[in-house]
This record gives sequence, structure tokens and C-alpha cells, in this order.
Amino acid sequence: MSPALPAESPEPPELPAVAPQLRALRRRAALTLEVAARSAGLSPAHLSRLETGQRQPSLPMLLLLARTYGTTVSELLGETPADRDAVVRARAMEPTEAGGWTYFQAGAPGRGMQALRVHIPHGSQGDMVRVHPGEEWLYVLQGRLRLRLGDTSYRLDPGDSAHFDSLTPHRLAAADEGGAELLFVHTLLQSPTAALCLGPAAGQIREV
Repeated sequence: MSPALPAESPEPPELPAVAPQLRALRRRAALTLEVAARSAGLSPAHLSRLETGQRQPSLPMLLLLARTYGTTVSELLGETPADRDAVVRARAMEPTEAGGWTYFQAGAPGRGMQALRVHIPHGSQGDMVRVHPGEEWLYVLQGRLRLRLGDTSYRLDPGDSAHFDSLTPHRLAAADEGGAELLFVHTLLQSPTAALCLGPAAGQIREV
């Protein structure tokens, strides 16, 4: 009887493109894991899991890490367009999913602002509150959006927009089961004071 062949070991799963890119950008910025994690408001263990592909970053986390490293979400995802045209064609906007959100790059990379078209499913990241330097502008295309700024909650209908200072604690959530779709523009600022807070914010909510 011929000896049994050793069982083939399963091939390790391929790391998402964002994982090695996160590590490379952190090293390019000459930041240790601890310093980068503290600047982004994350624990070193969480950032390490992101860099090894054990965890997938959400879209808000990608935006935060992009600001921490002074880059764009496009570069975090390893996208390197050959040029930087002023016009972005609809056929070139391929969807990317992160943390339950689906988004499309609606602007050119390497700019001082980043433009996105975002679909937010109902119930996705509704308890995530963000605080960071810069400004944000959004415009609701479809569905209804709940926007919380500080202790005030707004309901935005299609055609409504909002422009606010990102240092104001803010949270986005879809108000309808069908989700919400919006245009989203934010400034890209690198700052060690950027912070990400998870969990419902304290205080009373006043809806407008």
C-alpha cells in the first residue's frame, strides 16, 4: 500500500488591498503603530488587525485614516489613476463597499477635498459619532437622512443639504428602510487631534 499523501494545507486568504496599503502609508509617514493608532483614535490592536487584513475598515474609518496619513481614500485602497482629469465619467465610478456603506469616487484623487457618492443602508453604523478637523458638505439624492450635529438631530429629505464644521460631533444614518443616497464632500486635513468615537452620544436629541 502506497503511503498516504499529506493533506494539502489551504492557501492563506489573499489580503485585501487596503491592508498592506495601510501599513505602507503609516511607514511612509514615519509613524509607529502606537502613535498612528493614537492619532486616529484607535487602539494599536485594532489598527494592527486592519493592517493584517483581519478586520475590514468602515468608510468613516477609511476617511479618518486618510486624514491621519495626509492622503485620500483612493490611495488607501491602492487606486493609482494614471492622470488627474477634471472630469470624472460615470462609467469610471466603480462601487466600493466599506462597513456596510457603498460609495463611488466622484472626484479626482490628490485634491484638497474629496467628493463621494454614498449609499447608506438602513441601520448601518447608526451609532457611530465622528469628530475631526475640517468641513463637510452633503446633499441628499434619494431617501431620507438623519443627521445629528452635537445634540440636535435633523431629518434631511431629497434635495436638502448640510454644510458644517467637522469638529462638531456628527452622525449619519438612513431614516428609511430603503436607505439613503447622497453626495458627500469633505476636506482632507492631516491632524493628530482627529478622533473617532464609537457608541451612542450622550445627551438629549432635539429633532429639527
